[in-house]
Amino acid sequence: MPLELAEFNLSEERLEFRDTLRRFFEANAPITEVRRVMEGDASGHDPGLWRLASEELGLAGIAISEDDGGQGFGLKELGIALGEAGRSLAPIPLFASAGLAARVVQHVAGDGASEWLAPIAVGRAATLAWVEASGGWDPGAVSLEMQGSGDDVRLSGAKHFVLDAGAAETLFVVARMPGSVGDEGLSLLAVSGDASGLVRERPECVDLTRPVWTLRFDDTPARVVGAPGAAAAGLRRGLDEATALLCAEMEGGMRKVLETAVDYAAERFQFSRPIGSFQAIKHKCADLLIDYEGSRTASDGAIVAHDDGDPEAGLLSSVAKSHLGPAYVRMATESGQIQGGVGYTWEYDAHLYFRRALASKALLGDASSHRDRLARDVASRLESGEA
Repeated sequence: MPLELAEFNLSEERLEFRDTLRRFFEANAPITEVRRVMEGDASGHDPGLWRLASEELGLAGIAISEDDGGQGFGLKELGIALGEAGRSLAPIPLFASAGLAARVVQHVAGDGASEWLAPIAVGRAATLAWVEASGGWDPGAVSLEMQGSGDDVRLSGAKHFVLDAGAAETLFVVARMPGSVGDEGLSLLAVSGDASGLVRERPECVDLTRPVWTLRFDDTPARVVGAPGAAAAGLRRGLDEATALLCAEMEGGMRKVLETAVDYAAERFQFSRPIGSFQAIKHKCADLLIDYEGSRTASDGAIVAHDDGDPEAGLLSSVAKSHLGPAYVRMATESGQIQGGVGYTWEYDAHLYFRRALASKALLGDASSHRDRLARDVASRLESGEA
């Protein structure tokens, strides 16, 4: 009997939407298809599946306004879609394109956003490149400088840990005005996927189902998105939204990990009884459920805060990420333990979710970096007398 969890935070319409997406991914992205792409496709994504998801279901533009060519829904709906994609490990650039690039462009481009968002909304994949060799996720640490101005802007340098760059037709790159430091002078630039001087490299990474790329630029032409040197505020807001959406995707994977562990414990017999009847396994399954429910609550809270325009939404994103990162790794680890020796074999899928958990824990900042942010905010409030 499959595990059933009560849904307190989804309306009837959203539940129907989620169930439709679950059926879609189960039919079009079974784990056999995920493995086929993982083991054989150099780009790391399935173009046919992405076309179905973006063109027929409209997932690429679900949280983009109708004026900008999208569906006009909110982050909650996009979070549901990402959760189902994360549950199946679907090899599509949904998070990189709709959950990361589109959110940053929305807040940086201003009145000119439609030029960049309309293509994303119809499935022309995009991604965001801002992390450099130091590995820091804080955009204020960017050192790549843009050269030139106006219609003649060039980039020379490298970006690392770029999600789904193999699928992206447009690469949004964060660079800075020459001589600027910190948030001052940060700019967002658009680079065409076929631009001269652009080289994409796919290094080995722990998550086999979602590759990260290194981008190298050699006098590569680029276009400034929004106002030059004024991207910091929009960039940070977009990354906060992306962090909440990443948590929604992680929550989907965590639910699958929980379901797999409980189903295995119910079906695997030892000493003429299901192993789930033994107290040690019961405790492990209960711990998985506790981790999942806390994570689901934190993720939903962050998403709703962003949709409602809560001024503390960014902090709630950090609360969620600092909780879900370690929790997903714990759940994936314990699920493998419950499945015993077979849980660690290549043929079983437990290691794929463990790999995704490890990668997602680091992506957009680990728990320590987000707790540092929360601690700095508390200290600031105490110092100013707000707390």
